[in-house]
Order: sequence, then structure tokens, then C-alpha cells
Amino acid sequence: MISMDLLKTRDDIRAMMQKAIKDNDTDGFYQALDAMLSCIQENLQQSYEQQISGLRQEVDSRVLTARGVRQLTTKERDYYQKVIEAMKTRDPKQALANVDVTMPETVIESVFEDLRSQHPLLAAINFIPATGRVRMLINTNGKQEAQWGDLCDSIVKELLAGFKEVDSGLLKLTAFLPVCKASLDMGPEWLDRFVRETLYESLAAGLEVGFVTGNGKQQPIGMNRQVGEGVTVTGGVYPEKPKITVTDLSPDTVGNLLSLLAVDPNGKGRTVRDVLLIVNPQDYYQKVMPATTVMAPDGTYRNDVLPYPMRVIQSGALDRGNAILGLGYRYFAAAGMDKAGRIEYSDHYQFLEDNRVYLIKLYANGQAKDDNAFLSLDISGLRPAIWKVEQVTAPAASKDATLSGLKIGNLELNTPFVPGTKSYTTTTTNVSNVVTAIPANAGAEIEVKIADADGDESFEIDNGTAAKWYDGENTLTVKVTAADGATTDTYTVTVTKSGG
Repeated sequence: MISMDLLKTRDDIRAMMQKAIKDNDTDGFYQALDAMLSCIQENLQQSYEQQISGLRQEVDSRVLTARGVRQLTTKERDYYQKVIEAMKTRDPKQALANVDVTMPETVIESVFEDLRSQHPLLAAINFIPATGRVRMLINTNGKQEAQWGDLCDSIVKELLAGFKEVDSGLLKLTAFLPVCKASLDMGPEWLDRFVRETLYESLAAGLEVGFVTGNGKQQPIGMNRQVGEGVTVTGGVYPEKPKITVTDLSPDTVGNLLSLLAVDPNGKGRTVRDVLLIVNPQDYYQKVMPATTVMAPDGTYRNDVLPYPMRVIQSGALDRGNAILGLGYRYFAAAGMDKAGRIEYSDHYQFLEDNRVYLIKLYANGQAKDDNAFLSLDISGLRPAIWKVEQVTAPAASKDATLSGLKIGNLELNTPFVPGTKSYTTTTTNVSNVVTAIPANAGAEIEVKIADADGDESFEIDNGTAAKWYDGENTLTVKVTAADGATTDTYTVTVTKSGG
């Protein structure tokens, strides 16, 4: 007889039933049958409870999702649960080192989604998530023209020579997480929200400074720095771009600035799009807003009114008086988390007893794709927009009373029409034809009349409408009165209708 204590799975019970049948052991068979029934009942109960629990979680998840609360994946929940357990230990540094799971990529991807959707500058540039080293191909010859004919070796070499590979290693950016121990009891969802919010703020602040004004030494190469061939890099630091003084944002001034962006360093033209004007927040309200705000006819004001489509972005990375004008799509940036993907304990900062400080190591880099993509501006002397009223003397009214064209349906005149010839003849068998007289000057007025040969009957028609002919000769008269209202000229066409 097999002990019931050893019967843990259906396979074990099934084997016992098969053995009882072979041994013709009736009691053993019924004992195994009872065990199988109990096992089935227990399995069904567990399955039912799991289904009910799953339905509850699904309903809760839908409700929370509808409320805008991000739902954790199984991997994310498992990761945060283990991190919380490690953070609660007496030696979190050692405990975190032994955590056998890494932060799921979905966490940092969620942060990048927030950055791209909520941060104006990062949403406007060519910003991608990445890990490790990033290589990008840059077209050094500007716009490449297509080559017709056979693709010979010299053409291939010319095309390939127009691209340069840039190896952009990601630079470390550390985010600190001061966590109150009591807060850990709030669970994985709270920790995820806290981590992502902290990462967002750290990345948004750190990346913005690096991408706008970074000097290239252990930090990104900012938009205000010179890049490309011939740039002298001293001690890893890239030189700043020379500043252009801007005192107004008139169409002429903005047009001149954009013309500098409209060519690449090789002098080849390109489309100016995704234009950014990055300014210090205080400068925006004291300089840029007054220079780009106008009053509409209804008495309301319109802000950021510029002569060319561009996006004005406020950034604390710039000092007062400085601004950046450039093509957002021409700045390449990448950021990500190291492959270890761990939250680590930090000894650098000591707070109150109930607080512990942790850190997450992030990596990022960026640089402009060419030196002409961004301009550095000095807007310290930028003046408010000024309405200019200029008195203009209206030009004298035109005295041109000639026609530039005259058509009578498809009829052929006896001589091609010229403005200086005033009399023509033609014949027709049609009952009517459309008369179209085209003035040489748009301000001239045209009067069209038709009369029979004797002049006994006549009528006037609108220019561009059909004239009905009398049998025999018809006199078509086109009188042109110039815009001055005094000068006139007259064209006549004798139209002979035959054929009944």
C-alpha cells in the first residue's frame, strides 16, 4: 500500500492507480481514486481563486489606468519588491549588491516617453534612448545629388566619402534618490512613481544644461559650441560660438539669421525647418515677449509673433542676455541607463536617521550634426516691437487705355491682334460668339457694344459674355477707359455673319 503522504501530484496518483489495477488491488485503487478526486478539487479551487484574483486585478488595473495611473509589469513589480526588501535591511548597500534582478528597460523607457512628451527642448531635438556607445553617420557634403547613368567606382567613392561616422560614448549622469524608510511600506507602485519622477527631473535638468551649454569635457557638446572640421579642442573643451548681436526681431533681421542656417558648412543649401529660439526664462518676459507681442484688431494680444515659424523655448541653462537660434532636428542626443540597471546605496550624503540616500547611474551625450545648425545670440539689447507708421503718396492713376488681348470665340481676325491696331474684320456662320477683351492695365474699364450695318439696332453686353450677330455686317465696339477715368481708346471689329 502506497502512503498518501507521498502522493503530491496527479502523475503520482495516476501511477498508483495504474499499479493497483495491475496488482488487482481494489482497496488501493479506491484509495488512489479518492486521492485523485481530492487533488482535482484542490486544483480547481486554486484555479478558481487565481481567476477571481486575476479578474479583480484586471478591474483594478482598468480603473487605475482610466485614472492615469501607470500599471507595473510583472518584471517591474518583482524588481521593485526586491529593492524594497533590500532597502529595509540594516545593510542596504550589501543587500542591494545581492539583488539578482536589474531594473527593467520598460521603466527607463517610460521616463524617456515623459521626457519627449513633456519637456519642450528634448521633444524638439533628435533625442533617442540608448545604452553604451552610440555611432551616428553624418553627411559631410550636405545635400547629395542623384547620379544618372552607370554607377562607376568613382561615383561610389564620391558618395561614400560624403559620410562620416561619429562615435559618441555616453557620459555618466548620476541621479540621487533620498528615500524615507517609512515610505517603503507604500509598495512597488509608490517606489516606481518616485524613481521615475526623480529620474525625469534629474534627466530634464542635467540633459538640458548639457545639450544647450555643455563644453564637451565629460559632458555633451552644447548648441553654443563649435563643432566640425578645423575646430580646436583644448583639454577636451570645445570653443564657444561667436555671438551675434540682435536688437530686434524684424523680418529683415530674422531673415538674415535664418539665411546662415539655410546652408551647411560646405555652402550647400538646405530647408530651414524645426527652428528653435532658446532663451533664458527672465529674458523671455523682459526681452523676447515684448519684442514678439502685438495687439490684434479686437484688442487682445498675440504672443510669440515672429516673421518665420519657430518655437520659443525657455531654458535656465542659458545666462541672461544669451540665446540660441537653430535647427532642432540637427542636434543628435542619446541617453540611457547602464546595463547593470541597479539602484545603489550612496554614502555621499547623510540626512536624518529615517532617510537613506540611493543613486542611479545614467548615461547621456549629444552634439550638433554640423557647425551651421545653431547660432549663438546676444539679445541683451533686444528692443520691444515698435509699430512703424509711414506716409506713402499714392501713385497717379494709370492712363493706359489699351487692350493686351481680344478674342471673339474661336474666330480668326484678319490680322493677329496687337494693342496698337484698332480695327479688324472677321466672318462667322455662328449665331453668337463669346467676346473677351483683356485690358493692359487692371484698373481700366471695358464697354462692349454690337450694332448692325446701318446702325439702326445696337445693344451692350458684359465683357466675357456672348454676342448675338445680325445677318450681314455687325460692328463690335470695345471702348477702354483708363484708370484715370479720362483717357479712352476704342477697338472695332467688323463681324460678317453669313449662312442664314
